[in-house]
Amino acid sequence: MEKALKPTDAELAILRVLWQRGPSTVKEVHKQLESVRRTGYTTVLKFMQIMVEKGLVTRDETPFAHVYQAKIPQEQAERTLVADLLERAFEGSTSRLVLRALATKKATPEELSEIRKILRRHERGVE
Repeated sequence: MEKALKPTDAELAILRVLWQRGPSTVKEVHKQLESVRRTGYTTVLKFMQIMVEKGLVTRDETPFAHVYQAKIPQEQAERTLVADLLERAFEGSTSRLVLRALATKKATPEELSEIRKILRRHERGVE
């Protein structure tokens, strides 16, 4: 079984850009990240090169400017991070994780509706 890839905070920021924009050059990713926080171009480039080695992104080298694309789906990365947080901070207690999340930030009516749907599916034994 392939080991779950757990991106660092910086890698996750890059993945968010790629999930949002789709395949992008380092320049495009850097520009998007720079609008949120000061980040050097070479820093973004180095992170993206490391992410290729780790298997988090792919790189298309056929065009003049290399184009990077997220290799792992957003849902898979989120599941990996939540599973890690669940074990490290909540000793595997799903209820404690959900309760803390809801106590930390107010959920929108749409989010609460989605949570209710998930709970009903779990009660019926459907994943």
